[in-house]
Amino acid sequence: MRRLKNVTITLEDGVARWARMEAARENTSVSRFVGELVADQMRQREQYEAAMERYLSVKPRGISKGHPYPRREALHDRASVR
Repeated sequence: MRRLKNVTITLEDGVARWARMEAARENTSVSRFVGELVADQMRQREQYEAAMERYLSVKPRGISKGHPYPRREALHDRASVR
């Protein structure tokens, strides 16, 4: 069984009105609706951080495969389009 913790939050009038309407549309309580929003945000943050950790753990590799990179002048030569 999940343990639930009561938390008191303060919302602006418009935000509270929106939360009540959205909760009603989903046929749930404002408490459950807000709890699910926070839980979704937590999961997204955890997934992002895990993805970033995986990305940063990969050693960068060169793209030249032993060939010298082209010089800037060669890449930006506009003589052929003049």
